[in-house]
Amino acid sequence: MGIKWNGSYIPVAFLVLGIVSLIALILSLVGIHNATLPPQNKYGLVFDAGSSHTALFVYQWPADKENNTGMVSQTFSCHVNASGISSFAKDPPRAGDSLRDCLDAAMKVIPAERQREAPTYLGATAGMRLLRRENESAAAQILAEVGKTIQEYPINFQGARILTGKEEGAYGWITINYLLDSFTKYSIERRDWIHPSSANIRGALDLGGASTQISFVPADPIVESDEAAQFRLYGFDYTIYTHSYLCYGQNQALQHALRIIVNSTILDQFDNPCYPRDYFENITRSSFYSSPCAEGQKPAVSGNVSLHGTGNANRCRETFKKIFNFSCHHNTSCGFNGVYQPKVNGKFLAFSAYYYTFSFLNLTEGQPLDEVEVAIQTFCARSWDELKSNYPNEKESRLKSYCANANYILTLLMEGYGFSNHTWRSIAFQMKAANSDIGWTLGYMLNLTNMIPTESPRPLRGHEEGVWIASIFFIVLMLALCLVFLLVHFLK
Repeated sequence: MGIKWNGSYIPVAFLVLGIVSLIALILSLVGIHNATLPPQNKYGLVFDAGSSHTALFVYQWPADKENNTGMVSQTFSCHVNASGISSFAKDPPRAGDSLRDCLDAAMKVIPAERQREAPTYLGATAGMRLLRRENESAAAQILAEVGKTIQEYPINFQGARILTGKEEGAYGWITINYLLDSFTKYSIERRDWIHPSSANIRGALDLGGASTQISFVPADPIVESDEAAQFRLYGFDYTIYTHSYLCYGQNQALQHALRIIVNSTILDQFDNPCYPRDYFENITRSSFYSSPCAEGQKPAVSGNVSLHGTGNANRCRETFKKIFNFSCHHNTSCGFNGVYQPKVNGKFLAFSAYYYTFSFLNLTEGQPLDEVEVAIQTFCARSWDELKSNYPNEKESRLKSYCANANYILTLLMEGYGFSNHTWRSIAFQMKAANSDIGWTLGYMLNLTNMIPTESPRPLRGHEEGVWIASIFFIVLMLALCLVFLLVHFLK
């Protein structure tokens, strides 16, 4: 039996349809079923406890990984308002207390439900390596105190330890190449992740206060395996040359140069070509020998000395050359002090103190070597009063050292590592890439993600958004049509 528009069955049919649609709408709003949401981000924290300062970096990555390596990005950074933790040798608890402000700030960034699972590490570098050499007990106490402080927070503390120089150099190399997409990148054409050409792999040049590191892929096989580091990232294996020179960071290098200057005679007044012209400083001789890097050395005489800056870049570089031994000994290829090093190969990225010094001198735009040398000579020749007037906001302790640091960088790169006029332009001075700071911490976190299991999508009692929206639209449409048909019927 058919249904006619003017029949008595029509209003009943539409009324029933309307009631069913209304019930379906209510169920869709309050009903529940199993759905799957994408997994949340994971978080990790890494403290970089350097010789002169400490910084905290917070990283995040999706719980599902690409080729067994997390896609890690920096989401927060905080610089501790204190000197390096090695400076608290006489008061270790203060080393732990110095971290609290940054930890408090990090807790505001990481979602509360993800904090307790966030792996947290503290890596100490050359400053603590030197302290351990001088006072192993004090170094252990400092690590214990920083660990005690970190464990007061709701995070997954994995330990505080002193990194080897090899680790520091290798993780810096990972950081650079990860941020520059040298390991993997997404191909729009293939709609998949691809492995770029090895020509994109960069070398890493790191310069701190107490040590310096060089890491790169040589053109030829590495002869001495002790200087090699191996990694597997994104499904590919890498073997790099890496070496760290303790006591050849810029602060320790300057101290070494000053020991050479003041030991040249028993006089108490000296010209220092590495300080700005007409800069004066009175200091005790013994202060040049307080570092473990001066172990076995003693001042010629005791007492104070007066240093007079002459701002002579050429003489400054000659002074720095004296702190190196350029003999290769039994090696056919070396850096300095007889350490094996293959010839530098490919492009390099210089960061940390390399960047800070050259950025101050406006030398990070890829200028040729002759322009760099002229700029440094010109800066060194300026008087101390002129520098203070032109840079009123710069700390005098830093301002006095830019001439020395710049000349040390040139000496280290050219004479120490073997760069030349031809290879100079292969060095880029940079401190950030892809909105992340360049250093060893990101590489450390990235490597550790291989040990963090992939998280399965988390179940949630709720609705899949696309299906839910389509269902609601259809039900509301049916209700509207029912109301229209019923209204038309009764009006007739």
